[in-house]
Amino acid sequence: MQICGLMKTTLLDYPGKVASTIFLGGCNMRCVFCHNMNLVTGVDAIPEIPLSDVIDHLNSRKGVIDGVCITGGEPTIHSDLIDLITTVKEMGFLVKLDSNGSKTSVLEELIAKKLVDYIAIDIKASFNKYPVICGLNSGFDSDGHIKNIIDNVRDTIDLLVKHDLINYEFRTTVIRDFHDDEEFDRIGEMLQGASNYYLQGFVKSSFVPNTSLSAYSRGELQHFADRLSSKIKHVDIRGIE
Repeated sequence: MQICGLMKTTLLDYPGKVASTIFLGGCNMRCVFCHNMNLVTGVDAIPEIPLSDVIDHLNSRKGVIDGVCITGGEPTIHSDLIDLITTVKEMGFLVKLDSNGSKTSVLEELIAKKLVDYIAIDIKASFNKYPVICGLNSGFDSDGHIKNIIDNVRDTIDLLVKHDLINYEFRTTVIRDFHDDEEFDRIGEMLQGASNYYLQGFVKSSFVPNTSLSAYSRGELQHFADRLSSKIKHVDIRGIE
C-alpha cells in the first residue's frame, strides 16, 4: 500500500475521539464528486510516507490521541491493510476505518479479529445510480464487476445493520444534481433500521472531477434528514454551516 498522507491530530475524523488520520492511495471507484481524487488517480505524483515514520509519530502521540482513522482512497483494496491495522492495534490505539463498503469480506475479517472499533461506510446513492455517480460505467469496469461492487455494498449494509457487531455509521455526500426526495426514500429503504446516518454537505475542491456539481443548503439537508428519521434511528448533518 502507499501511505499518501498523515494528519497528525484531528478532532473531526473519529467521532468523540482525538485521532491521527492515515490516508492510503488507490480506489476501485471513480466518484464524480470525490474531493480526494488526487489519492485515486494521482498517487504516482504524491511522495510516499514510510510506514516507519507513521509508527514513530504514533509512538510519540501515546497518551495524547485516542485512536487512528484509516481512510483513502479506499483502504480495503490493499492486501496489507490488516497488517497495518494489527500494528496500530498492538500499539494500543482505537481504529476507525473509512470505506465504500465494496470489500465485505475484508470488513468481516477485521470485525471477526476485533481489529476495528468503528466503521464509516460511504453510501453514494441508491444502487441504481451507483454506475453513474461512482464512475463505474465509463469503461473503468465491466458489467460483472459493477454488479459485484453493488452486491458487496448491499452485503456490507446487512453485515452492519442486521448483526450489529460494531459501532458504525453510514454517510452520504449530498449533491443537488443527484439527490432528491425520491432518492432519499430509496436510500432510507436501503438503510432501514440503521443506527447512524449522516448527510454531508458537498464542498467543491480543486480535486473534484465534475466542476459543475452544486450543494444544498442546511435547511434543505434538514428536510431530507427529517424525511429519513422514520426509517433510521439517528440522522444528522455534517460539513455545512
